[in-house]
Amino acid sequence: MVQRVQSASMRLYDLRNGADRTLLRAALADRLSPSDDEAGETVVRTILADVRKRGDDAVLEWTRRFDYAQATSLRVPGEAIESAVRRVEKTPLWEAMIVAANRIRSFHEKHKRESWLTLSTPGETMGQVIRPLSRVGIYVPGGTASYPSTVLMAAIPAQVAGVSTVAVATPPNRETGLPPDATLAAAHIAGVSEIYGMGGAQAIGALAFGTETVPPAVKIVGPGNRFVNLAKRLVYGVVGIDMLAGPSEVGIIADETASAETVAIEIIAQTEHDPLNSALFVTTAPTLAEAVEREIDKQLSDLPRADTVRAALKSFGYIALVDTIPEAIITMNDYAPEHLHLLVRDPWQVVPGIENAGAILIGEASAAAIGDYIAGPCHTLPTAGSARFSSPLNVDDFVKKTSIISFDKATAKPLATAAVTFAEAEGLEAHARSARHVLKL
Repeated sequence: MVQRVQSASMRLYDLRNGADRTLLRAALADRLSPSDDEAGETVVRTILADVRKRGDDAVLEWTRRFDYAQATSLRVPGEAIESAVRRVEKTPLWEAMIVAANRIRSFHEKHKRESWLTLSTPGETMGQVIRPLSRVGIYVPGGTASYPSTVLMAAIPAQVAGVSTVAVATPPNRETGLPPDATLAAAHIAGVSEIYGMGGAQAIGALAFGTETVPPAVKIVGPGNRFVNLAKRLVYGVVGIDMLAGPSEVGIIADETASAETVAIEIIAQTEHDPLNSALFVTTAPTLAEAVEREIDKQLSDLPRADTVRAALKSFGYIALVDTIPEAIITMNDYAPEHLHLLVRDPWQVVPGIENAGAILIGEASAAAIGDYIAGPCHTLPTAGSARFSSPLNVDDFVKKTSIISFDKATAKPLATAAVTFAEAEGLEAHARSARHVLKL
């Protein structure tokens, strides 16, 4: 019997006899989707309609209401960016951002794709043209906090892809009316000079529809709060979007070799953002489960955001006991976490079985903070189970692909016969005539 430590408040599921598996799956399915918000959607629809109708005036009015009461302009002046750079250059953050930027660029350079044509078959040429998107808008959360890492993680892959114009939208500070220095400095490092002090749904509307000051983008990427996610969902089709990034998630698979301190640290690191964050800890070692709960409680004793972590773990924190690592893999694939830590004796034997995860962090040294800030892969990851079908933000998000089809007459005629058969089966006579025309050439 596993003795519970109530202060950590994670729910325990004993899957060793199979009885709790259905209950755990139901609990994991209850995680909130970023689009399940009818009341919020009504507000966002109002803001988007206003921005579409009135442009700059609407964006400024909503900015004065939510962010900076004296807002009179949207674009951040070049001299403000330069001043921020001079201040940040004197701090350790500047060098850390340079290191991160170089690693991000190096990682994503390996992901670039090239256009291709097949010329080996006489009479036909098939291929794909890959072109960068013309203009991308990046949303960066802000206001009272700064997220320079988000600027680097999104802007640099866009530039590697060849996007000609990248624009950043981020909320202005309530006191200064400008985005945080760190955000502006990160944009400078990433080579972005087009920055707008606007946040929330009004920023998404401006990037999607365009205003007198803000040219419309063809795609909007970047994380945000519930209103940003709702706005991105509602403008999809007018522009492309990357994903609806919801509350952060962490999954951990650990055996008896794992350190309770490490497990606790990684659970806490990914649940300090928001009380809607979630965590699933799956282990083959019942004594480790007990030790982890004690360790979480110990670490929360002096953590500034302890209340946020406790709220997240109480609502969306799960511990699952299993007999074997293969059973742990099955359980974790059900969860499809944003971040997955493997703290087991032979993690590389586990990796092939992981089908659903945004990022896999292997071993104690591959800490959440390193993955989120400095490793190189983008930290905008699929959430709410969407790792079952989607990927982290990457170079492919910033390009589009066009198919190339070319046949000579001799090669096309046998294919046209098959096309006629398809068209007749589907009742599309005009298509059939198109194919028959080829047979007459």
